[in-house]
Formats: sequence, structure tokens, C-alpha cells
Amino acid sequence: MTAVDPTALPCGNADGEAHLAVDFLVIGAGMSGLGFANWARERNPAARVLVLEAANEPGGYCRTIVQDGFVWDYSGHFFHFKDPAIEAWLRARMPGQDVRTVAKLSSIRYAGRDIDFPFQKNIHQLPQDELIECLVDLFDATTTTHATPPRSFGEMLYRRLGRGITEKFLRPYNEKLYATDLDALDPDAMGRFFPHANLADIIGNMRPGAKDGGYNATFTYPAGGAVQYVNALLHDLPDDVVACNEPVISIDLAARVATTPVRRITYRHLVSSAPLPALARMAGVAHEASVFTSNQVLCFNLGFDKKGPGGVHWMYFPDRTLSFYRVGWYDNILGGDRMSLYVEVGAPHGATFDVPTLLARVLADLQRERIVTDHRLVSHHSVVLDPAYCHITQASLAETARLRAVLAAQGVHAVGRYGGWTYCSIEDNLIETRALAATLT
Repeated sequence: MTAVDPTALPCGNADGEAHLAVDFLVIGAGMSGLGFANWARERNPAARVLVLEAANEPGGYCRTIVQDGFVWDYSGHFFHFKDPAIEAWLRARMPGQDVRTVAKLSSIRYAGRDIDFPFQKNIHQLPQDELIECLVDLFDATTTTHATPPRSFGEMLYRRLGRGITEKFLRPYNEKLYATDLDALDPDAMGRFFPHANLADIIGNMRPGAKDGGYNATFTYPAGGAVQYVNALLHDLPDDVVACNEPVISIDLAARVATTPVRRITYRHLVSSAPLPALARMAGVAHEASVFTSNQVLCFNLGFDKKGPGGVHWMYFPDRTLSFYRVGWYDNILGGDRMSLYVEVGAPHGATFDVPTLLARVLADLQRERIVTDHRLVSHHSVVLDPAYCHITQASLAETARLRAVLAAQGVHAVGRYGGWTYCSIEDNLIETRALAATLT
């Protein structure tokens, strides 16, 4: 039996009004939607803001499960703050919470050995013959002149980092994560989150004591789970601002009216974190649905009777014969005395999961990788995230820009990872919605 975190604040429900008028109607009570609600009310306390959530609780994918003494999220949600004001604002609304700031320990399990992340800056940890192979391929790649820019994410990897680095880690790992061919993705599909490296970076990282952990060398995480950040966003919102179990069925752009199963709502501005193609369907806007592809992720949360490996927070697995692409250790972050894992399995959109069979395979693969030895599984939970990662392509970028412009001209603003059909962090969503509130209030 899965228990929802008892500290999560509830949302309200439709108040029975058959027709309601608001200044700001928000679709989705995840971090983006709740963030906008806060920023809009801060700038204009008199504005009427209503957040509609189709699920029975707020948070979107940023939810926490408390079960049998384990604290798990809907996949790992660790915050890498770049804006001190955002972090301070959230912490001020988390009274009494133990929020850990952690120096990240992440590694890559490659051919039976653990390589520090990012792979391309730590190839000196490979066996000598593979190091030489990677360096020669890198030199060849970086000294080859191309008349045109790379056409895909896969081609970009070969051109910038060479065959060795690409085929040993970057291609197999990312194809497991995205559950698609990297040659279908835009060269900049991961934006600033892809740890680029040139020959000077790689050689420099070979010096004793040098260490580059990528863009997120530290992260913060509350002892009560990621839902505490959701609670922070709910902290200042009156109970009648968020209505759960109330999906939007349709949007009349001309009349600026949204219809739910229980009422019609007139709005001045509508802000949506729903997946962009879903928003276009609700609003009756013609769009090319086929360009919006994505993967799904099955996340297993696993609790064991005793500790496992230490000194690691999460580990990447490029080996295509393994069921999972990433494993994370909550107990190594929070200091628990029992191993508490999240294990992520990627699959294309539309694939079906045989969860019991996959759980057995995941446990066998964890044993094969020496993460589980004589441990006993004492609690488990699973959740499917769909969509999980958007497939960013030249076609999706063009259609996203067109759709967002069409909708914005009608007072509808698509935000967040799925509203913007992009790759971004939760902090990026909060910064985006804060800026949007500044333009609309």
C-alpha cells in the first residue's frame, strides 16, 4: 500500500460556482503553475488566481512517497540552485525543514569499473589502451573541418568528442535515457545541461586533485523529500487558490473561457504547464502533433533491510544489456541505515510495462552490478512518468515557437518543461514563471 506524504498540503476542490471569473487561470499545480501563482499574487495581491489540477493532489511529478520508513520521490528530484534569491525564497517557506546541501558524488559504471562523471572529462580513469583510443579519436574529431554544422545530437557528439567517447558512454547511455536514436534529436537537445569538453578541459582534468562534476557539483534536498518544495509554494496560497480533481476540457480562445467538468471559468490570462500538444488540443489550435515525441520512464523505488555501497549519490549505466540507465541512493544523501534506491528504466512513448517482470529483472541486474548482495527487499513502489523527456528536434523547435506565439497572442502562455517542450530544471521553471508574472501584472 503506497502512502502519500502526510505533510503534503491538500488542495481544495471546485467551489460549486457554475461560472467564475478570474484574472489568472493556471493549468497544472506543479512547480511551474504554483510558482506563477505565487509570483502573480506577490505582484498584485488583489488579483484573483485559480490553479486547476487534474490529479488529486498538487506537485505534478515533484511528489514524495513515505512508505515503511523510506522517503522516495517520483524519480530523483534534486535541486541545483543558481539564483540565491529563488533558494532563499523557498527556504523561508519551509520552517523546520532539514534541507541538506550536498557535494554531488556521481559516477559511471563502465565495463566493471567506476568512472567519475562526466565521462568525457575523466577518460584518464579508463584502461590505458582505451584512454589512448579516446584521445586519438578526440584529436581526429577536433582537427577535422566541416563545411556545415552538425545535423543531429548524435552527429554533434562524434564531431566534438570523437568515436571512442561517444560509443563507450554518450551514445548508449543517452539512447537508453531518451529511448530513441540520437540522430533524431537536435544538436542542442540538452542545452546547458550537456557537459561539453574540449581537449584542453580533458587534459587539464588529468592533473592530480582536479575534479569537474559537471554543471551541478552541489545540490540541495530536504530530509522530508522533494514535496517540501511543493509545500513551500503552497505556503502562502489561500486554500481556494488550488482546485484538484478538476481537469480543463476545453478552452475558447476568443471568449477567454475554460471549461472543466463542473464549471466555466472566464480569465484575463491563462498560464499552462500542460504538455504543449495537449494544450493546443484543448484550445482547438491546429498543430503538427507528430513532431512532439517523448519517452516515458518507469521509476522503481526500492527499500532494503541494510546499507549498500557508500560514497555515491547516483550512478549512470551505459551498458545496453542492463534494464536501467540510472540508480540513485537516497540513504547516502540522508544518512539512513538501510539502502534506499530509485532505479530508472526508459522506454518509448506508448510502450507497456510488465512491472512485476521488470522488477525481478531490475533486482537481478542490481545483483549483477554488486549493488545488491545478500540484501532483502522490504518495501517497493513504482511510478510511470509519461511524458518524461521531450525529444527536441528541429521540427519540434519550430512548431513549439509557432504554437507558443499563436497562443500568447490570445492570452494563453505555455510554460515549464512540457509547456515549452524543452529540457530545463525546476529552478528554470520558477525563473521563467517569475518573469512572466512581471510582464502580466
